[in-house]
Amino acid sequence: MAYGMHHAMDLYLARRATYEEMEEFHTSDYLDFLRQVNPGDMENSEQSENIARFNFGDDCPIFDGLYNYCSLYAGGTIDAARKLCNNQSEIAINWSGGLHHAKKSEASGFCYVNDIVLGILQLLRLHPRVMYIDIDVHHGDGVEQAFWSTDRVLTVSFHKYDKDNFFPGTGALDSNGPTHPLNPGAHHSVNVPLHDGIDDESYIQLFRDVIGSCVDVYRPGAIVLQCGADSLGCDRLGCFNLNVSAHGACVAFVKTFNLPLLVVGGGGYTPRNVSRAWAHETSILLDAQDVIDPNIPETVTFRNHFGPDFSLFPPLSEMRKLENKNPRPYLAGLLQSIREQLRYIEGAPSVQMSFIPPDILGLREDTEKEIEEETALMEEEREDRAGGGSLGKASRRRELERAAGQRGELYQ
Repeated sequence: MAYGMHHAMDLYLARRATYEEMEEFHTSDYLDFLRQVNPGDMENSEQSENIARFNFGDDCPIFDGLYNYCSLYAGGTIDAARKLCNNQSEIAINWSGGLHHAKKSEASGFCYVNDIVLGILQLLRLHPRVMYIDIDVHHGDGVEQAFWSTDRVLTVSFHKYDKDNFFPGTGALDSNGPTHPLNPGAHHSVNVPLHDGIDDESYIQLFRDVIGSCVDVYRPGAIVLQCGADSLGCDRLGCFNLNVSAHGACVAFVKTFNLPLLVVGGGGYTPRNVSRAWAHETSILLDAQDVIDPNIPETVTFRNHFGPDFSLFPPLSEMRKLENKNPRPYLAGLLQSIREQLRYIEGAPSVQMSFIPPDILGLREDTEKEIEEETALMEEEREDRAGGGSLGKASRRRELERAAGQRGELYQ
């Protein structure tokens, strides 16, 4: 906001995705659990089976407002995809989205509802082929799994790979789709497994070579780009040596294809650098990267967290420099293997066009009614569990106050 880039964009208030929209991918059992669970259930023996079944725990904690949170970021991605389908925009951004680990009936890696899958399903109503690109440091396993057996989505993930010591332990080079050659999804999962410490030059060159080859062969009608910022240097959970400018160079390259582009966020555990990256990448998508000030504006809230240099492009690769364990022969071998894989991909699949929902310029009346009904039901169920009435609500408030964390710890 401090850069004023919002004046160069059409801004839309995200509306919550309905239960039925999320059910296009997720199971009803899983969504029912998301809608009903509350933090107190972590200590509830009656819920322990479901908590384990749906993979909730340290990486996917239960917090108050969980269902509303999921439906908001999912609704943002769904509507962004619809803006593209209706030719209202050539590029749509939802930085709150990008939760690529969530499975059909399982939470995973801080991800609960897979908004990316829901957005791609919208794009597939219009486009025969959609290409998904993931530059998060973690493998985009949830999206890959969702489209494992179809040739209508090509998934491409650049990530740190270590089967035993790095989450999620998937995304090997030879994990490229179903093994049966008659399965339409065969060869339609492209994985680029990297080791610690890859630098700007190596990453950008490999990205351009791989993505250029994929676009040439697959000829997608639209692209979804997940811009997880934990692939930056100095990330708390990351292990690469990438600077903000290199991360942005990947976005700039994808933009050159001039295809409908849906951009979402993702991981990132050093917030000051996440905000730097996504501000820079927003400027790229607006063709404003050459005019915004490389110094953080004085008007930025919490500007003190961006010191001591207050730059949009701090030397992250030098602040915590890791040994680059990606020698050129290894990267050349990856590219050669991927190009061999792409030779098996045939022409565009023939598909039947489906109904495209009308654009949502605000809240459609039918959607608003569905959301109000869901909210009323959730409130009623919550009051029943809390004992009902003002005493129950007061007890619930005290419980939330005790659970409040230290906000400042995120910015240390």
